[in-house]
Amino acid sequence: MHAAALRIELYLRECRSLKAKRAALRPIIEGAFKRHRVSVSEIDNHGDWHLATVGVAAVASSHGHLVGLLDDVERFVWSFPEVEVLSVSRYWIEEAEP
Repeated sequence: MHAAALRIELYLRECRSLKAKRAALRPIIEGAFKRHRVSVSEIDNHGDWHLATVGVAAVASSHGHLVGLLDDVERFVWSFPEVEVLSVSRYWIEEAEP
């Protein structure tokens, strides 16, 4: 089993309210879930209009498949011109030996 997570920091320059922020994040979060079948959630900067941190978690049967999946999710987020990606961090979850 292979598991990993992405932490994606976003800058939402056009948002002037939390309602606008939610509207800008909704297609990213729902789209990543529907298109790539990964778990996605806003994980930080909840009260800031212009900043968002999105967490993505995925599990796959092979390391190569997981890398490809995370690459696809990252490209998907970069495809939204209304948000600026500030940083992307990958975290690999190691399986403990029994």
